[in-house]
Amino acid sequence: MATPLVEISTSEAPAAIGPYSQAIKVGDFLYCSGQIPLDPTTGTITEGGITAQTHQVLQNLGAVLRAAGASYDRVVKTTVYLADMGDFAEVNEVYAGYFSAPAPARATIQAAALPKNVRVEIDVVAYLK
Repeated sequence: MATPLVEISTSEAPAAIGPYSQAIKVGDFLYCSGQIPLDPTTGTITEGGITAQTHQVLQNLGAVLRAAGASYDRVVKTTVYLADMGDFAEVNEVYAGYFSAPAPARATIQAAALPKNVRVEIDVVAYLK
């Protein structure tokens, strides 16, 4: 019998802006879609530069993780998408405040463009057991 796919959704993170789910739980894993720095209450992009945008992205991801009964300490893999690799150090500083040792595996990619012209997007995979 196939393992069911369970959609995870919360109003504490921005609603999906396309045909995708905020997250999908399958078995013991949670796959969270990329979050961008949208304020879930206003739907507006967070102002204040890359530091503020990164905090908002990670707060959004935290809300999705909580909705699935998880937290940052269950994250095993992240992908960070940057509009400008020059923002790497600032993003890394904020990112380090959300994850404890052992830090998740990670890839960081400079993207030609991100949704709504934001500067950062992050997706995560978490292990739920």
